[in-house]
Amino acid sequence: MVNSLHVIVFAKAPVAGLAKTRLIPALGARGAARLAVSMLGHAVEQALASGAGTVEVCATPAPQDPMWSGLLPRPPNLRVSDQGQGDLGERMARAAQRVLNAGRPVLLMGTDCPDLSAERIRTAADGLRTCDAAIVPAFDGGYVLLALNQFDASLFQEIAWSTSSVAEVTQSRIQQLGWRLTTLPTLHDIDEPDDLRWLPANWLPTAKESSSGSASQANRPDAARKLK
Repeated sequence: MVNSLHVIVFAKAPVAGLAKTRLIPALGARGAARLAVSMLGHAVEQALASGAGTVEVCATPAPQDPMWSGLLPRPPNLRVSDQGQGDLGERMARAAQRVLNAGRPVLLMGTDCPDLSAERIRTAADGLRTCDAAIVPAFDGGYVLLALNQFDASLFQEIAWSTSSVAEVTQSRIQQLGWRLTTLPTLHDIDEPDDLRWLPANWLPTAKESSSGSASQANRPDAARKLK
């Protein structure tokens, strides 16, 4: 069953003033947007390189929105979709249920964790061979990856998203369902200025340089390929 797994990368348009806003005090709006471009490109690259299954970017706003012009990765084997309306839990639940209802396991991931490598994605996918779910917690209390062999709405409802309780609540609910869970090593998200120390060494200088550049430079579509 794992061979048919589907990876969904949840992504927000990496434009100045919309993406990585909590990093604006450290990087400026353009620098934060440039970093978001890099992180999106890296996440998609690692998902594809993992060979875990087919890969989809689930985008907000919708992929056809002008905000995404030139910024959405478009390798030929990448699918794109619209996250749609609702809070994060509703959007994730809708995407997960769509895949699971089609008889395929699903792996949900974001773009905020440069340490979520192809190898770690493969390890999470492999965990579904013997377990019902796999999770990669984040040090801030959230999670950077959730893989599922089956669906239950409780994993996405009445959760205080973007707080330190997300991973703990999710793990507790999986256990209450009686599911077998693989918990993988905790990784760092890049959300706050203090998190920038966890970036790969060659990413931060470029993000800082772009904070004083033009909006077009901050959002160049090739930025993700340059910062690896």
